[in-house]
Amino acid sequence: MKKVLITGANKSIGLETARQLLQKGYYIYLGSRNLKNGLEAVEKLKAEGLNEVEAIQIDVSDDESVKAARAEIGKKTEVLDVLINNAGINGGLPQTATGASIDAFKKVFDTNVFGVVRVTQSFMDLLKKSPEPRIVNVSSGMGSLTLHNDPTWKYYNNKGAIYHPSKAALNMYTIVLAYELRDTPFKVNAVCPGFVATDFNNHRGTGTVAEAGT
Repeated sequence: MKKVLITGANKSIGLETARQLLQKGYYIYLGSRNLKNGLEAVEKLKAEGLNEVEAIQIDVSDDESVKAARAEIGKKTEVLDVLINNAGINGGLPQTATGASIDAFKKVFDTNVFGVVRVTQSFMDLLKKSPEPRIVNVSSGMGSLTLHNDPTWKYYNNKGAIYHPSKAALNMYTIVLAYELRDTPFKVNAVCPGFVATDFNNHRGTGTVAEAGT
């Protein structure tokens, strides 16, 4: 049974991704910044008959938390087959280029970019032991420089000085990571779940978590 770690998996897209992978026969380490929330999510899945799952406390913005999560999972398995870096924050509004604070930038980048780096590097040794290791970074079309320079794009006027650059940085990190691992069994991808209705965007999205999790 292949083992998967999903960060930020106690709700929304992360939880739905866990649900769909469980249905396909994977074992899930359900990462949650708040362990109580993670345990509640696990109980919800088990109530649906999806039992191959357990909660792992992991705050991707905290070095010690990530190290503790790596140690905990290392006690349970010698191999991690899939890492899904799903945890992310939007940083709130407004996000103007002339008014956004450096502290706001640091907070978002610490989760959306540095958090991905922390987790990826911490679990690389377990991933390397898998015959078919996979890393999936949950990004966003909002990080596309090409789209944001296209006035005909339907989201052209949706500009944010903090969240969007964080996803642009994540996209480049993903490209470099994939390049470095090109001659290995790894496959590394960034995915955009689309504009999904979750509490991340006050449920303004037009897509569903079921669609995003596929």
